[in-house]
Amino acid sequence: MLGLIKVIVMGIVQGLSEFLPISSSGHLVFTSHLIQIISGNPIPEESSYDTVLSMMLHIGTLVAVFIFFWREVVEIWNALIKGIKTKDYSDYNTKLGLYIILGTIITVFVAMIFKDSAERLMESPAVVGVLLMVTGGYLWGAEKFSDSIKDKSDKVSLKTAIIMSIAQGLAALPGFSRSGWTIASGMFSKTERVACARYSFLLSIPIILGASVVYPLKEVNMTELLSYNWLYILIGTVVSAIVGYICIKYFLEFLGKYSLRVFAYYCIVAGFIASLLFTFI
Repeated sequence: MLGLIKVIVMGIVQGLSEFLPISSSGHLVFTSHLIQIISGNPIPEESSYDTVLSMMLHIGTLVAVFIFFWREVVEIWNALIKGIKTKDYSDYNTKLGLYIILGTIITVFVAMIFKDSAERLMESPAVVGVLLMVTGGYLWGAEKFSDSIKDKSDKVSLKTAIIMSIAQGLAALPGFSRSGWTIASGMFSKTERVACARYSFLLSIPIILGASVVYPLKEVNMTELLSYNWLYILIGTVVSAIVGYICIKYFLEFLGKYSLRVFAYYCIVAGFIASLLFTFI
C-alpha cells in the first residue's frame, strides 16, 4: 500500500513542481527522503526502479505539455520546416523553433558543467533547501525589476532566449526551479511574464525528453524491468500528466493577473524549513 501511496504522491509533486516555479527536482528530493524517514527505513541509494519511476513521471509531464501546446508545437514545427526550405526565417514561429534548438544546445552545455554537483545534491536535502531559498530570492528580484520597466516585450527575442537557456541549464541543480529561473530570467530581459512562461514550457520539451527520459536509460537495469510493479508506475505517470496539464492551464491564467511573488515567498519559507528539518534529522 505504501508503494501505491508513494507513486501517487510523487506523481502529484512532479505534476505541480515541474511547471510551478518551485523546483520539481528539489521537491522530489524532499518527498523521497520524507517518505523513507516516515516509513522508518534507511535512505537507500537510488535504484534502477527509482530511475524508471522518475523517467515515467517526467514522461507524464511531457505528455501534459504536448497536449496543452499541441497547436503551437505543430505551428512551430511547420514554420521551421518551411523556413529551412525557403531560407526565410522572418516568421516568429520559425524563430521560436530555431531558438528552441539553440536553447537546447546551450542548456545541455551548461547542465553538463554542473552534472556531478547536481547528482551529489540529490543526497543533500538540507543544501537543496538553501538553493530553493535562492530561487525564491531570484523570483522576487525579477518581479521587482519587472515592476520598474514600463515597456515590456510580448515576444521572446534571441537575447532573451539565450539568457533563458542558460538559466535552464543552471536549473540542473535541485532546488533551482527550471520554470522559475527561465521565466524570471526572461523577465530580467524586459519580456512580459506570460510570454516567458509559454516559451519556458515549449523549451522544456526537448530537455524533459532528453535529460529526464533518454539520458537515464543507461542507468536502468533492463533485466529487472519485468519485475517492477508497472501498474503503480503507470498510475503515477497518469497522475503526473493530469496534474501537470491542470497546473499549466491555471498557472498561465494566474500569471496573466498576478505576480510570481507568492511563489518567491513559498520557496523561501519551504527552503528554510527543509534546510532546518533535514539538518537535524
